[in-house]
Amino acid sequence: MKNIKYLKFIFILSLLFVGCNDDESIDLVEPSHRVIVTSEMNFENTINIGGHIDFGDISQGVQSRIWTFPADASNIAGETGNTSSKNLVKGFFTKAGVYDVTLNQVFKGNVYPNEDSTEPIQGRELDTTIVVTVLGDVASSIKINYINEDGTLGAPLNLSDNAENEITASKYVRISQSSAGTPTNFEWSMPGAKPSQTSIADDPEAETDVRYTKLGTWDLQFIASRTRPTDSDTIYIKNFIKVIPSTEPVTLDRVFEYEAQTKIGLEFSREIDPDTVNRNNFTVTIETAGGATITPEIANVMVDSSEGTILIIELANEIMYNDDTVKVSYTPGALTTLDAVASDAFSDVILTDFIKTNLFEDSAVDYSFETTTEDNWPYLWWGGIWGEYDMNLSFDRAHSGDKSMYIEFRPDGGMIIGNADAGSNINFTVESGVKYEMGVWVYIEDLGAVNGEANVRMYWSPGTNWGIGDNITFTPDSPVGEWFYSSAVVQFAAAGEISYMIRGINTNPERLKFYMDDLTLFKLTSRP
Repeated sequence: MKNIKYLKFIFILSLLFVGCNDDESIDLVEPSHRVIVTSEMNFENTINIGGHIDFGDISQGVQSRIWTFPADASNIAGETGNTSSKNLVKGFFTKAGVYDVTLNQVFKGNVYPNEDSTEPIQGRELDTTIVVTVLGDVASSIKINYINEDGTLGAPLNLSDNAENEITASKYVRISQSSAGTPTNFEWSMPGAKPSQTSIADDPEAETDVRYTKLGTWDLQFIASRTRPTDSDTIYIKNFIKVIPSTEPVTLDRVFEYEAQTKIGLEFSREIDPDTVNRNNFTVTIETAGGATITPEIANVMVDSSEGTILIIELANEIMYNDDTVKVSYTPGALTTLDAVASDAFSDVILTDFIKTNLFEDSAVDYSFETTTEDNWPYLWWGGIWGEYDMNLSFDRAHSGDKSMYIEFRPDGGMIIGNADAGSNINFTVESGVKYEMGVWVYIEDLGAVNGEANVRMYWSPGTNWGIGDNITFTPDSPVGEWFYSSAVVQFAAAGEISYMIRGINTNPERLKFYMDDLTLFKLTSRP
């Protein structure tokens, strides 16, 4: 009897225990919520051939699921077919292409379609498609041609090791490439050439001209690569090209500010022999904005240690200012190139490239038109001819980046636009009593019938100088079909925040069509 009483007690206790658990299960409500993740979701589910992606179904309230993978291009780890009911699956992809991976889920109740939803859909079954991109191996081919004297494309170069294709110093070759596998980075390494390192990003399919300036036999390397998923292809050609001496005259291609205010750079068409440089054969004159002429002493003339085509003139007792006119002359001496060609004399060649910083780079002005829209360049409602224009921000052509401002002045029309964001002016900071260079790059598409007045002026507000001259003047001789730089020197009456007003006019009977890009504002150094 004692044992029977004990068994009855256990039975009653068991009922109480089960009852308590039943009550708790009633209180627990599991929502149906769809949440799907992949191991490459932050990289657009893009992988290499032979790579894998982990797919996870971490949804709540799932009663059953079926993953389905492309049968002819993938396999699932641990499965014999192309489907799986597991919550976590690893899919391997064996062919390049774009594929759909589908997930069919049946939930216990009406389902929330994603983790941020507050309202469920009316149904228990959802189908989800995940797009997977499988990239093939990066594979590249390159093409390099001589350039004929008339600028046309010449014969192809031999791309075999030890070919030693001969080229005369200072001549160009034209390089191009074609790559499969969607690479994003393209790097040329061409010792002996200028530039010796070339990175191509904006238009990798475009042809590029490279100039060989250094005597000797040089290798070539080209690398096409992508960072995610990582892959690359390298083409390396040993003893690719042999640069031989030239009998053609050496030319002075550029005079520029090499180091701020104290050094001048002279860039020649070929490398200069350092042993033939004599500073006494060079003179520098500086014509100041005030009309004075200064002849500074030259402390030294030397070949640049890294660019043999550049001579550096170092001034001894004078500095240069942006409003100076700096001229360089050379009296014939021993100056020759490394391939033994003597330099001809040159006289009063003007320094054209001063070291300057575009102040718009640290301002709110979208000087390259990359991030703004037409709404940021509104018409200022002057009335009359000043609304007779058409303007849009275009991807068709750009001096840098991807976009530029395309403008058409209608016949006998004009334009006046500002720079604003949501009705408020976009400002930049200026100083008073300081000279600035305001510039812009221009590409003329069609001059129309320019004969009368046609120009663009860069105004500003407040403190507008209505008497400022043209920034761009359109004439029948203006270059068409190429980018050129135009600028004007200005001063601001007061320091502070100002904004752009761009005004243009076309008093001619046909439309004037052009692009503008890369607005500049340089603070110029002025001689005290």
